[in-house]
This record gives sequence, C-alpha cells and structure tokens, in this order.
Amino acid sequence: MNKKVSVIVPTYNAEKYLSRSIDSIINQSYDNLEIIIIDDASTDKSKDIIKKYASIDNRIRTFYSEINQGVSRSRNIGLKSFSGDYVVFLDADDFITKDAIKDRKSVV
Repeated sequence: MNKKVSVIVPTYNAEKYLSRSIDSIINQSYDNLEIIIIDDASTDKSKDIIKKYASIDNRIRTFYSEINQGVSRSRNIGLKSFSGDYVVFLDADDFITKDAIKDRKSVV
C-alpha cells in the first residue's frame, strides 16, 4: 500500500527560495503527498507564490497567520492539520532531491 506522506513547510519572508522549495516537493517521484504550507505573516511576496502553487496543485493545503508567531507555531499548525501516515518537515529555504521521499520508502 502506498502510504501518504505529509510535507510541512513553514514559511516567513522566503520569496527568494520558496519556488525552488515547493518545486522540489511537487516534483517528487513519490507522488502520494500532502503539502502543507504555513505562511507566518510574511511581508514579502511569499503569500502570492504560495497561492499560485496552491491554485495549480490540489495536494497543497495552505494556512496564513495574520501576525508573526514563529516557526514552532507554524510547524504545530501543520502537525494539527496533516492527514498523512508520515510527516516530513522542510524549511522554505531548503529543497529536496527528486527521489528524497521515495528513497526513504523502506522506512515509510
């Protein structure tokens, strides 16, 4: 059975890196993914980038904070909201290789 993996991405003012990060998730060779992106009241264009991706990939779920409360709170929002069998955390300024989740399949 193909287990669902939830990828939680907290973001704050990450417009410079965010597209690369999201692309690395949506282009995974393991496709049974839920992508949860939590924007922690960014003041740059992060919100626009998130909305663009969410409009083209229905695996993306978004949350937007009105005031900045820190990365831990954002991760906790993701943990309260995920529906997968497993969770992966990815920071908005990081990216993963195409087979990163699939290669962990023996663990999953």
